[in-house]
Amino acid sequence: MANIRDVAKRAGVAPITVSRCINNSGYCSPEARERIESAIVELGFVPNRLASGLRSKRTHTLALVLTDITNPFFTTIARGVEDTASEAGYTVIFCNTDESVAKEQMYLQMLLEKRVDGILLVPAVSGIDSVNIVKKQGTPIVVIDRRLPDLRTDVVRCDSESGAYDLTRLLLSLGHREIVILTGPRGVSTADDRLTGYRRALEEAGIPHNEEKEFYGAFSQQSGYEMAYQAMKKNNGITAIFAANNVITFGAIKAFQEMGLRVPEDVAVVGFDDLPAPLVTFPFLTVAAQPAYEMGKKAIEILLGRLDGELPDHYEEVVLPAAIVVRQSSGGIREITALK
Repeated sequence: MANIRDVAKRAGVAPITVSRCINNSGYCSPEARERIESAIVELGFVPNRLASGLRSKRTHTLALVLTDITNPFFTTIARGVEDTASEAGYTVIFCNTDESVAKEQMYLQMLLEKRVDGILLVPAVSGIDSVNIVKKQGTPIVVIDRRLPDLRTDVVRCDSESGAYDLTRLLLSLGHREIVILTGPRGVSTADDRLTGYRRALEEAGIPHNEEKEFYGAFSQQSGYEMAYQAMKKNNGITAIFAANNVITFGAIKAFQEMGLRVPEDVAVVGFDDLPAPLVTFPFLTVAAQPAYEMGKKAIEILLGRLDGELPDHYEEVVLPAAIVVRQSSGGIREITALK
């Protein structure tokens, strides 16, 4: 089995130069790096990361804990995380909690035992207990996609309230007045904030909020499907549905198809989160698009800044805007009335 001295001999450099190259620490000229990388491939050398981690007190491993890895919004965040971490010489462990606090805390315990250098967390619910578990161990943590006003920690999120407000105002501008919201679990900040933005837009339009038109569920396709059925049974005259994330939107549209309702001819649909362009052959949904890749990238940059001691003592909360993308699914009340 080849060792670092064998690589140094093959590349014609000192062992310390090989160490700098593989650990991305200290200067290594491009020419030497090229020879070292060629020697590593030729000899089949595998660096001992555990040994180097014990010396440096770092494992060069980070973790991203998500609630639903199948959701394109979170996979895009993961792409931003992985790209940025890889450029900095770190690998990323991905964990999926399925919105379960028990699974979330199980994964965090495992990651702490493996001595990851830092953790990015999308909390299943409030996240307070989970963040405190990590902070007690002195491990840097950044929360993504959640608002945690009562906790001192770094956060990167989108402005869910303003995005929901703008999306509801769009529906109002199209003439819709009977608008139902299908949101996520109570106590999850993204679900609560989107409901707040929806209510604010209605109240400004002189329409008092009506709990008969507000549905809490899970951030899942099945929940969107069930909430859409409940909404249509409970409310007559609905002209528009606001779904609080993309998978809720998919579930709602499936329910409407089974009910024989057309989008947008019979009911308009808008939602939070866009789909990556390669997954969509014909863009149709009107959405509040969150900058998912940028959220992942910024979260990693903050985490690495904490690890390197480059950030001030106070914690950062980065709030990015959502962009309203108008497509066919939002329709308009005049268009819907004419086609009925």
